[in-house]
Amino acid sequence: MSAATESRRTAHALASRRANTSLRLTAAFAIALVLDVFIDLRWAWLWALIYAGLQFVELLGDRWVRQRPERIQTLWRRLTMTALPFLTSTVFGFLSLPLFASQARFAPTLGGMLLAGALLNVVVINGSRRAAIVSAATPYVLYLLIVPLVARAANPGSPLANALWFGALLLIATVTIAAHTLHTALRAEAKAKDEAERRRHEAEEAVAAKSAFVAMISHELRTPISAIMAGAARLHGEASDAGSKVQAQLIADAGGLMRGLLNDLLDFSRLEAGRMSVEKEPFNLRQTIADAVRLWRPEATRKGLRLRVKGAAALPRWVAGDAMRLRQVLNNLLSNALKFTTRGEITVCPRAEIEGSLVLLSIEVSDTGPGIPEASLARLFTPFEQLGDAIARHHGGSGLGLVISRELARLMGGDITASSASGQGARFTLSARLEIADAPANTSSGPQIADLRVLVVDDHLVNRRALELVLEPLGVRATLAESAEQALELLRAEVFDVVLMDVYMPGMDGRAATRILRASGGPNQNAPVIAVTASANPEDWEACAAAGMTDHVSKPIDPFELYTALARAPVVASGLPARDANGRSTA
Repeated sequence: MSAATESRRTAHALASRRANTSLRLTAAFAIALVLDVFIDLRWAWLWALIYAGLQFVELLGDRWVRQRPERIQTLWRRLTMTALPFLTSTVFGFLSLPLFASQARFAPTLGGMLLAGALLNVVVINGSRRAAIVSAATPYVLYLLIVPLVARAANPGSPLANALWFGALLLIATVTIAAHTLHTALRAEAKAKDEAERRRHEAEEAVAAKSAFVAMISHELRTPISAIMAGAARLHGEASDAGSKVQAQLIADAGGLMRGLLNDLLDFSRLEAGRMSVEKEPFNLRQTIADAVRLWRPEATRKGLRLRVKGAAALPRWVAGDAMRLRQVLNNLLSNALKFTTRGEITVCPRAEIEGSLVLLSIEVSDTGPGIPEASLARLFTPFEQLGDAIARHHGGSGLGLVISRELARLMGGDITASSASGQGARFTLSARLEIADAPANTSSGPQIADLRVLVVDDHLVNRRALELVLEPLGVRATLAESAEQALELLRAEVFDVVLMDVYMPGMDGRAATRILRASGGPNQNAPVIAVTASANPEDWEACAAAGMTDHVSKPIDPFELYTALARAPVVASGLPARDANGRSTA
């Protein structure tokens, strides 16, 4: 047993003794009162006062010793667990002797009850502290062995006096067995607690290791995926013949599929660790739903399906919630509907009930596909479950989409339910709780980003080239830096509109470089710094903001997300000094 565990159990036993002090004192004075009234045993009050004095010595000594050195505290704890219980038991049990010697009716019975109750109290209070039990119980055991002699001396002609030996031994045996049983149970409980604590630590370590592994793998995979998607977009834009465009689009689609699978795994890992959260920002609800439907309309047209929306005009326009997560869930439901529907139509029916400032949103996505067998409905929200190997081979996917979507819906205060009749299509209903919001002061199109001077900082050549490929068609002038140290040199010498800063780099990382930039007083001290990271943890983004970064984008780079972040940057950078024709500060 470890020293910490031993100390913990000792402290628990002492606390139990102190907690029972008032009960013991009440019992002692109640016994004195009964003996005085019914047996005329007036000296019982003196017995009660002596017993109470020992209790107060223990309480006052405990308070006094708290301010003393550890050596004295250790000595006092030993006395409290051995000598003091022995003394108090000796005083308390002494009363049984005159009771057994008394000629009063039922006095010996009262003496036996006193000793039996005291013994049980010792066992219960001291628990698994065997030394304390032995110390406190020894006087009572001795009294039990003595009282038959006292009873026989007081009643020499009574045959029942000899029978007290049997009763005393039986009581001692019973209490001993009870003490052993309790001791065993407490040790088993303590062992179970230790085992549960050990398993909890192991589980936490396993989750942390898995999260670290997923984070490492995601970081390594996002780099080639970014390059694949950026290169495919560039090839598609520059291809002159239809065949090349088709091939470029095929590469882009494969990159998008890989990114989707990776995002599903990361989302599922964050949900398992309880690190997923939703934001609450004003957004256009009608526009968000329309954008999600518009994304899938070409796919529906290609398959000869009708994709329509019913009832969107009755929705409130501006609400507060997480537009990105709402769109993610709706995209998943539409993707599944299109995946399993070969003819007919897919219908999106959004509805909203307004209760004060609260918007109870429900979006029903129904299709005319083959439907879902009733036996399979319960498996829809099982991780990695795809209702059959044939479906997994034909349609692909991770089997996590519905699981993640349901958890995101629950984070938004709602849920996802599914219903279907075989051969009659499937119906998924998303619910969420939003709030009424005012329209932003300026909802016009954002600023143009053409001709922005952007410093791209990343230790990986593939990432730098991928960002350059994404930025070039946008008219952005990119300068590349392969380390934080090189970036700081460039930032001291030239003026940039925006810095795209990789967060995790060998040597000096992006956050440290940003802190140095903010403290430098140079021409780019207030320049917007956009964190570029494969991590999607809110804690990492908060750390970036604390370091002075003004925005963030995730790897693999989504051109639209990057464009949006760059479009916000000039607003953030409105306090930058003016520049001359050569880009030098005129401040």
